[in-house]
Amino acid sequence: MQKIFIGIDIAKDTIDISVLPSGDKWSVGTTSAELSKTVDRLVALNPTNIVMEATGGYETRLAALLVTTGLPVAVVNPRQVRDFGRALGILAKTDAIDAHLIALFAEKVQPECRPISTDDERALKELLIRRRQLVDMRTAELNRQQQTNSQQVYNSITQLIDFINHELDTIEHEIDKRIKASPVWRAKEKLLQSVPGIGKVTASMLIITLPELGQLNRRQIASLVGLAPMNRDSGTFRGRRMITGGRASIRSGLYMPILSAVRYNPKIKQFYDRLIDAGKLEKVALTASMRKLLTMLNAIIRENQPWRSIPA
Repeated sequence: MQKIFIGIDIAKDTIDISVLPSGDKWSVGTTSAELSKTVDRLVALNPTNIVMEATGGYETRLAALLVTTGLPVAVVNPRQVRDFGRALGILAKTDAIDAHLIALFAEKVQPECRPISTDDERALKELLIRRRQLVDMRTAELNRQQQTNSQQVYNSITQLIDFINHELDTIEHEIDKRIKASPVWRAKEKLLQSVPGIGKVTASMLIITLPELGQLNRRQIASLVGLAPMNRDSGTFRGRRMITGGRASIRSGLYMPILSAVRYNPKIKQFYDRLIDAGKLEKVALTASMRKLLTMLNAIIRENQPWRSIPA
């Protein structure tokens, strides 16, 4: 049976689809009726793999519809497709070209199809994103408050900060309520919070944005988050290993917890101090400690045992 690979390029109002090896291509809108017809047409093709890029949420609706029909769907990082296109010498960019490039990527790379988030997971993820936005807004307003010499402007900023704090309290309460409503999430949160340095916010962030936690080995989870050092060697040259790629939002979310962990988590503190004593730069030691903390959390979820029961 011939294998069918489909690439889908999704914009706000249009969807471009390319099919290989037939070369068929078409464009549709994003209304419910058009999406339903598109799903039926793709089901009839019985594809081996359907690939689309993560486009800030536009892909979620179609991906969920396709998955519910049993079709294999992979949502990939746009950077992977872009680099693949450059390697092939495809530099032009239109929606139709992008769809064809994604189909080629599906055919040659055949990325793994991972489970699509449920409605509850997507809703909680949006709440976490909104919380991060509000925290950034509050930080910006606090900085402006320190710089102003006008009492009127100072009072205006104070009122806005109070409003942001109120919104943060509301969203954090909703996040907490949703996690407690799920026995699985509640159990994971309890396990993660058993680790010194991991609070409610970090636990909820890991539960939703890193569902693979506990399902991969330590090297795989470090690579997924972008905390695995990559070699930079060529011939006799030996470059300094550096982290790259992965989920930057998770690394960002682990920054404050690792600062706490190197002070209050005895296992992480011992590991961090040993690196500093060996002459490692503080940034290098913090990154390595973050990787150590991540692998520890991964083991805790995998073994379903709290922190004290897991060896360093």
